[in-house]
Amino acid sequence: MEQQLIIGILAGSLTAIATTPQIVKVIRTKKVDQVSPLMFVILAAGNATWCWYGILLKDWPIIITNAFSLTMDLAMLVLKAIYHKK
Repeated sequence: MEQQLIIGILAGSLTAIATTPQIVKVIRTKKVDQVSPLMFVILAAGNATWCWYGILLKDWPIIITNAFSLTMDLAMLVLKAIYHKK
């Protein structure tokens, strides 16, 4: 495997799992008061754009890692909606 590909997969994977600790914490505590929905909307838009870019390039590491990130961003927004105090 080329060094470029390995670095790309590593970078994408680290970025993709970055929101995981926050999601786990929200699921455990059911507290979302400190979670900024705007941040996750912006992240989701960015990850969707990266997915689109990956599709245009036919670059699977870009597509897969950003699709996972997009899924995590959307999951956090759903959790924010579910656990938000009215």
